Formats: sequence, C-alpha cells, structure tokens
Amino acid sequence: MTSSSPRPTRPWGTLGAGAAAAAACAMCCAGPLLAVLGGIGVTSAIGSLGMPALVVLAMAAGLGALVVRRRRRTTSCRTTPASADLGMPTLGPPPETSGGQATH
Repeated sequence: MTSSSPRPTRPWGTLGAGAAAAAACAMCCAGPLLAVLGGIGVTSAIGSLGMPALVVLAMAAGLGALVVRRRRRTTSCRTTPASADLGMPTLGPPPETSGGQATH
C-alpha cells in the first residue's frame, strides 16, 4: 500500500517555511518597530530632562516674586496719600481782575 499524500513525510519543510516567513516578517517590521520604540525612548528622555527644567523655572519665578515684593517694601521713595483741590469749573463769564486795565 502506497499513500500518495501531498504532505511531505518530514516536518522540516513546513518548519523551514514557517521560519523563513518569521525571519522575513522580522526583517520587514524591525525598522518601524525600532523607530516607534526609539521615539518613545526619546520622548521619555526629553520628559525626564524637562521636569527638572520646569522645577528650575518654577523656583526662579518664586524667587523673582520674592525679590520684587521685598524691593517694593524697602523703597525709600514713597508717596503719602493726600487730597488735591482741583476747584470747580465756573459756568459763566470769567471773573474781573482787580489789578489789570478796566474795560469799558
């Protein structure tokens, strides 16, 4: 009895084809996968360097606010609140002056 099956008698042919397909997939997808992972790595590296930079900026802003507040407290040139009499506008002819020429 002879069997005429299309399947190979050894499993190495199928295993070899599967290994070749996996290798081709790895070669094709390696570049984009490494690019995505590298982008994530670069982004996290920038983020890890950015957080201390934000802390430094926040500290500088706080120190700047303290310096401005302290300078405002210690300035020697201050004005005192006072009222100013601006007078009321007159509605009518101007008043006559006593030291000038008389008009007829």
